Amino acid sequence: MKKIILIAFCSLVFGNVNQQELVIDIEKNLMAPCCWSGTVFGHGHGQLEQEIESMVAAGQTKDQIMNYYVQIYGERILAVPVAQGFNVMAWLVPIFIAIIGVIFLVLYFKSSRSISLDLKSAGKVDESIPYNEQIEKELKNLD
Repeated sequence: MKKIILIAFCSLVFGNVNQQELVIDIEKNLMAPCCWSGTVFGHGHGQLEQEIESMVAAGQTKDQIMNYYVQIYGERILAVPVAQGFNVMAWLVPIFIAIIGVIFLVLYFKSSRSISLDLKSAGKVDESIPYNEQIEKELKNLD
């Protein structure tokens, strides 16, 4: 009898923890519809929090709850856009911009290094030009 009571108590405690984690996960994935400036979890939208807790307590899954709010508010309620159709661009464009940025930086540093090497080689006196020293002295005298 004691084992049954212990098992029942543990299932209630751990079941409640799992429900609370599910509630927090859903709250982090839904935008607060009052001002659309943050998630329900971060904003503290009391009415929506109570609705989510009651739905989870009733045994609804995360997908069911998310679909319910999408039907009411549209996809705008989702904190993370669904990767379908045009929304795929929201996932791919930042990746492409990052790749282009890295390529740009690599090319920039390669070109700046070659320019600095050209400047170093420009300072050397070319021995193949006849009368080079005399031309340099006359140019300095003109300054």
